[in-house]
Amino acid sequence: MEINPGKLYLIPSTLGETAPLEVLPISVKKIIEETNVFIVENEKTARRFIKKVSAGKQQSALQIFHLNKFTNPIELPDFLEPCLKGINIGLLSEAGCPGVADPGAEIVKLAHEKGIKVVPMVGPSSILMALMSSGLNGQNFAFNGYLPIDKDARKKELKRLEKLSLDTHQSQIFIETPYRNNNLLKDLINVLSINTQLCIACEISLPTEFIQTHSVGYWKKNMVDLHKRPTIFIIHKS
Repeated sequence: MEINPGKLYLIPSTLGETAPLEVLPISVKKIIEETNVFIVENEKTARRFIKKVSAGKQQSALQIFHLNKFTNPIELPDFLEPCLKGINIGLLSEAGCPGVADPGAEIVKLAHEKGIKVVPMVGPSSILMALMSSGLNGQNFAFNGYLPIDKDARKKELKRLEKLSLDTHQSQIFIETPYRNNNLLKDLINVLSINTQLCIACEISLPTEFIQTHSVGYWKKNMVDLHKRPTIFIIHKS
């Protein structure tokens, strides 16, 4: 008898220590309660999140696969074997939505290749929430991930993105490792034109949320401390 494949659910998580059901729909709770096989970036934080969503769920029953920078790509097909046996799997992001600034995209691609149904679930995306709140162009935008660590290369990239924004009317979105945020902000205000618009969207959905868009000239006179605070940066030049 032919077995129908299970589904791969793309399960978002909170962007911080917010109570999960304050920012996630009840459908996420339902899927977590029905699922025992998970692909996660960090097992400890994933188990803690699952427990917050479903306190009564038996942790010992969970089967966890680890997907992070240390995972050997050769192992990835094995992660989806339960799906091929008719068992649903949850791909759980460390923060926000799986597959977006997240290593989960490789598993999703493999699922499509194997004919496994991929089901995205509603949840917070810091990138989209920052763009929504920025007042900048949401019709034409690009997410650039992390900028170069090397200072000279980063300055060159910032000038390139600023010119690209001017030429194409495109909002340019990027992120940085939180402990390097202040260094990036200094580069932004020193490299970019004073009339370029810069949105700083910090700790989105948390009680300490900070989202403001001003000119680079404004930020030069009104520096903020972003050290170790998850932040999305958006620039737009017109």
